[in-house]
Amino acid sequence: MPDNLAFLAAHRAELIQQLAEWLRVPSVAGLPEHEIDVLRSANWLAGTLRRTGFPTVEVWGTAVYAEWRAAPGAPTVLVYSHHDVRAAKDEEWKETAPFEPVERDGHVYGRGASDAKGQVLAHVWGLRAHVAEAGAPAVTIKLLVEGEEETGSAGLSALIEANRDRLGADLVVFSDTLLWHRDHPAVCTSMRGMILARLEVRGPLRDMHSGAVSGPAPNPLIELGRLLGSLHDEKGRITLPGFYDDVAEPTARRRAELAALPYSDEDWLSRSATRTIGGEHGWTTLERLWLRPQAEVISMIGGDPVGPSRGAVPSQAEATLSIRIVPDQTPSAVADQLHRWVAQTLSDRVDYQLTISEETGQKPYATPPGHPAVDALAAAMEDGFGTPAGRMSDAGGGPAELLARLIEASVLYFGTGLPEDRWHDSDERTSVDVLLAGAATLASFWSRLAKLPPESLKGPAQ
Repeated sequence: MPDNLAFLAAHRAELIQQLAEWLRVPSVAGLPEHEIDVLRSANWLAGTLRRTGFPTVEVWGTAVYAEWRAAPGAPTVLVYSHHDVRAAKDEEWKETAPFEPVERDGHVYGRGASDAKGQVLAHVWGLRAHVAEAGAPAVTIKLLVEGEEETGSAGLSALIEANRDRLGADLVVFSDTLLWHRDHPAVCTSMRGMILARLEVRGPLRDMHSGAVSGPAPNPLIELGRLLGSLHDEKGRITLPGFYDDVAEPTARRRAELAALPYSDEDWLSRSATRTIGGEHGWTTLERLWLRPQAEVISMIGGDPVGPSRGAVPSQAEATLSIRIVPDQTPSAVADQLHRWVAQTLSDRVDYQLTISEETGQKPYATPPGHPAVDALAAAMEDGFGTPAGRMSDAGGGPAELLARLIEASVLYFGTGLPEDRWHDSDERTSVDVLLAGAATLASFWSRLAKLPPESLKGPAQ
């Protein structure tokens, strides 16, 4: 067994204990009653990083910054992740309560186990394994672990601008992503962007007894449903005017890389729990997932969703849309398209308000083709997972483009999540073996990266 893997295997129980301790802190984003827990989570991480050996550890609001310098002339890497988590409905969790973590059958269950506290601890233990073998970090490591990612990273830009002199790096490693398969690792080289929109449709001026007004009264639920039902055409394409005008066609090489990944409908349906496969005609499942834009309705509400019905035509209905974008789309252009589509399509029998948060819109980002760190990471993944690494993308969104632009460095992705880890759902979990393989990957990656000239890592920030 390689030294890194042997070190990590010997500390398996300690890693699990640390993760469980951190998961007990309910660092839920966006809820006032959990604001103090997000700060407690930041302080927990800060203490862990100090014990790990980081000479510099600071808490910036709810973000944690740490720095461990290597010898002069070594590359500098900024690692980005987050420690805030999504809200959880206790009554829907079957393996354990959301913030009472347990280990079972090789998995640790608890909110944040995979997204993204487990990923942060993979970095902590990867660095510990690396230092145990090398004696000191081979590259300068800077960590920035924020506490607002799950609400759109609204304060991240200002945080970076205020600390640009501290955050400078030759390369950014973005660790809030998925792996394709535990037995078939792949280097992620791109991530879609996204915008979130909230649409409120208004019908009667107040909720009205359906027996008194049914027929002539406008029903906002029906009108909202009709609108959302027209969001995609019969071929799965999004109907916003001009939506595909700026979509860059993926290269033949990129499509071939995805086609080389082991895939079957049966395996995907089992691991994703998505029941059936749909989407835009003319593209494979992985291309739909990673290379093509998509629009989803992630919530709808109106009338009496809880408790007995009042038998009323509701006065309003609401929906939240999540639109994933790809190169060369921009959040602002897609926001304009959404505004035009709603104005042109929604019935004039109702009023509406469409709200799109520009500050939380995220642009897509792809690691520059041929970047030397990609091959170094692929080799390190083979060290950690014991099998050659393919190439993949990530279907989610995140502030990768923001980091590349403000840090003025290329971004490389590495995460330890899996599609079956149930991010944002009940019974979220992480595979302990994957965390260990991820930590071993990072231990190897720092050694491999140190052999590359720092000037070769900058590349063109996209």
